Amino acid sequence: MKKSILCAILGLIPMTSFGALDMMPYRVEQVTMPAPEVNWDLEALARRYRYYIGGAYNFSMWEDASDDYVSIDGKNTSGFDVVAGVRVNDMIRVELNYSHINAEWNAFELTGDMAFVNALVDARIDNIYRLFRSQSVVPYVGAGVGISWNQVDGTGVQLDKKISPAFGVLAGVGFELGNHFTIDVGYKYLYMFDPGVNYIDFDPTAHQFRAGVRVHF
Repeated sequence: MKKSILCAILGLIPMTSFGALDMMPYRVEQVTMPAPEVNWDLEALARRYRYYIGGAYNFSMWEDASDDYVSIDGKNTSGFDVVAGVRVNDMIRVELNYSHINAEWNAFELTGDMAFVNALVDARIDNIYRLFRSQSVVPYVGAGVGISWNQVDGTGVQLDKKISPAFGVLAGVGFELGNHFTIDVGYKYLYMFDPGVNYIDFDPTAHQFRAGVRVHF
């Protein structure tokens, strides 16, 4: 009899243990993973292709002008640009710009050799977000200051001064064909301070549309 009771008690011990384990609360350890480090390399492209040269055709629409005595009608002319620049980083460029202009109105023509320093900002989103390792369409804006060496051609028309300061604002789009070549299509508003034409007192202004190519190295 005693042996039977002892066996029954021993048989209940495992069942009691498993039941107690089922009733005990368990703890789950939460492991927090560190956030991935964001590395914004603002010179990923500039480090490899720092410099560029280029050329462009420009189509200029010269605006009409007038003073207290006469008025002149602006005409459309053509010219060309040559640039040499450097990428400060992937978004900022600084360039030297030479332009040969042929400004024409109904009374005279003004030709000039212009030297500009332009600062430009490329809207390159991949250097921040890295959604696209290579961005092929890059809009840009910029501004520049310079001087123009002028000559005038017209009956009885003369220049009081040969050099005039000038400034311009630029906007455009670059279509990058790989890392070395870019097709550049842009607009420039050109303002030249009074060149001292004895025929009329005015500041020449023009809307310029440009198309050209840049080579990066």
